[in-house]
Amino acid sequence: MAKTYVRVLTIAGSDSGGGAGIQADLKTFAALGCYGMSAITAVTAQNTCGVDGIFPLPPDFAVSQIAAVLTDIGADAVKVGMLFSADLIAAVAGELQKHAFGYLVVDPVMVAQSGDRLLEDDAVDALRRHLLPMADVVTPNLPEAEVLVGRTLQTTAEIQSAARKIAASGCRSVLIKGGHGEGESSDDLLYLTAAKRFRRIAGRRIATANNHGTGCTLSSAIACRLARGDSIETAVTRAKSYISGAIRAGAAYRIGSGSGPVHHFYEFWD
Repeated sequence: MAKTYVRVLTIAGSDSGGGAGIQADLKTFAALGCYGMSAITAVTAQNTCGVDGIFPLPPDFAVSQIAAVLTDIGADAVKVGMLFSADLIAAVAGELQKHAFGYLVVDPVMVAQSGDRLLEDDAVDALRRHLLPMADVVTPNLPEAEVLVGRTLQTTAEIQSAARKIAASGCRSVLIKGGHGEGESSDDLLYLTAAKRFRRIAGRRIATANNHGTGCTLSSAIACRLARGDSIETAVTRAKSYISGAIRAGAAYRIGSGSGPVHHFYEFWD
């Protein structure tokens, strides 16, 4: 019998510097043994210092890419990243609803590591209404979670409340990432909607300037682990271990003059 690939599709923007977006997603898929496919939603002129320009692709062309992949190859998991506009979000969600595929991981990308805005203001509500209800895992960092719930988050109780509110959109789980916090720990908080249960995913903060694309990489790793058969809780835990290793290994490198990438292939080459 012919062998089969574990198939993962990323729907996101292109990062010309290679550290985040489609490029980080495809590197992660390859590192974790999955066959990667892509639907590009926007092209950015970007490097380690920042985003010089964003060229959104027409929503109908993004939809055409998704349809081309899912009608022929299919997907065991889909990861959604940068969706620049409300129209694009609605179009992508509408197209995904037409196809049978595995899991859906939504990374609500709003701001680049450099601070450049990657999402139009009116797109946040569209994200809540159209895409989050379809998701198995939603992976906001702290600033993104604050935008989604409309308030600042400082205490553990506030973060837990935010996770419940995001989960009320209909998604199966919410992972609020702690990388933007302070202190020695960099713990993430997973909320499992049906079980109404929290799980803290422990991590140590790593001193490095190379943290570009960490969110893209983590969400892609979760999609890979789900595609390979892990439960949500196990997928998140294993993905956290992978991104921690990639950050730690990438800290030893210097590339560009700003925020460099993590080392996606640290388990294979130096």
